Amino acid sequence: MTINLGWDPEIMTTKNTDKKIPVDVAQEILRVVASIEYGSVEVVIHENKVVQIECREKIRVNQNGSGRKTSRS
Repeated sequence: MTINLGWDPEIMTTKNTDKKIPVDVAQEILRVVASIEYGSVEVVIHENKVVQIECREKIRVNQNGSGRKTSRS
C-alpha cells in the first residue's frame, strides 16, 4: 500500500480511500514492521481508528536446538 501525506502534515491518507491515518500511528506501524526479523504485526481497528498494534516475533533456533538467530525475545 502506498501512503501519501495529505494536506495536514499530522495525518496520512491512502491513495484509494478517504480514510486518514495519523502520522504517528503510521510511523509506529512501520517501526514495528522494520524491527522484527520473523513474525507478524496485527493492527486492531475499532470504529475506523487504530486502537492497538500487536507484534509477535518468532525466534529461530539452530536445528540442534542451541543458539538463536536473533537476540530479540
